[in-house]
Amino acid sequence: MDSIQKNYETKFTGWAFILSAALLWFGWALSPHHIGEYIVAADFEAISENVWTWIWMYRIHIFGWVTMGISLFALVSVTARKPYRVLILPGAGMVIIGTFTLAIANAYFYNFGAWGVGETVGKTTAEIEIFMHDILFTNQYVTCFIRFGRIFSGVGLVLLGYAFIKWKIVSKWLGWFTALLGLAAMGVILAIPDNFEIYKPLFHIKVLWLLAMGIVLLKNGVNLPKFDK
Repeated sequence: MDSIQKNYETKFTGWAFILSAALLWFGWALSPHHIGEYIVAADFEAISENVWTWIWMYRIHIFGWVTMGISLFALVSVTARKPYRVLILPGAGMVIIGTFTLAIANAYFYNFGAWGVGETVGKTTAEIEIFMHDILFTNQYVTCFIRFGRIFSGVGLVLLGYAFIKWKIVSKWLGWFTALLGLAAMGVILAIPDNFEIYKPLFHIKVLWLLAMGIVLLKNGVNLPKFDK
C-alpha cells in the first residue's frame, strides 16, 4: 500500500533543494573568475580585477554546498524509516560527506584566492613562483579533496537512486537520473582523473538534479509504501 507524504516537512526539503541549486549555480555563474583544478599564479591577477565581487560570489557558492547538505539531512528525516533507511541513510550520508568535502575544498580556494591577491601584488615573476611553490602541497591536498568529494557524492547518489527506484519514493525518472548522475560522477574521476574540463558539465547537471528534486518534492511529496512488520 502506498502512502504519499506531502506536508511541511516535504515542502521545507523541496525548497532547501531549490535554494541550494540557486546558490550553487548563481554563485558560480556571476563570479568574475573561475579557479580550475588547482590554484595557479594567473588566478591571483584575474581575481584582483574584481576582488570583492569574486569574494561574495564565492561565499554564495560555498553556502550552496552547505544548503545542499541541509536539504539531504532534511530528506533523511522524512524518508529514513524501515525498510528504506538501509539505503537512504548510507546513500544520503555519502552524498553529505562528499558535499562538505567539496565545501571545504572550495573554502580553501576562496581563502587562498583572496589572500593570494595581497601576497602576490607587486611581486616579480620569480617571487610569485616561490610563493606558488610554498602552497604546492596544500594545493595538491585540496585537489584530492575535490576528486574524492565527487566520488563520495557519486557513490551516495547511486544508493539514493537505487532506493528511489526500488520503493518508488519519487518519480521513477528522477530515481534513474539520481543513479546515473552518481555513476557518471564516479566514472569521470576514476577513468579520467586529470581532466577538469570534462567534469565541468556534471556540475551543471548536479544543479539540475537539485532543482528537479526540489520541484518533485514540492509537487508530489514522497511516496513511502507501507509494509507489514
